[in-house]
Amino acid sequence: MRNVLLYTDEDGMWVAECPSLPGCNSGGKTRDEAISNIRDAISLWIEDAQAHGEAIPDDTPVEVLKLAV
Repeated sequence: MRNVLLYTDEDGMWVAECPSLPGCNSGGKTRDEAISNIRDAISLWIEDAQAHGEAIPDDTPVEVLKLAV
């Protein structure tokens, strides 16, 4: 299990990021597509790290705040 940030960008595209795996992000036209794509990205990130003998970071807690500005 990994924490994932999921949000829409300025163009309305869905963005998915896995903060505990540097550079592991994906996106999609729909929320479901972005979730499917980030699942694949996480699997590939971990597979690549293992293939190169690199450490796989532990998952990190994510805190989300909604602030009125």
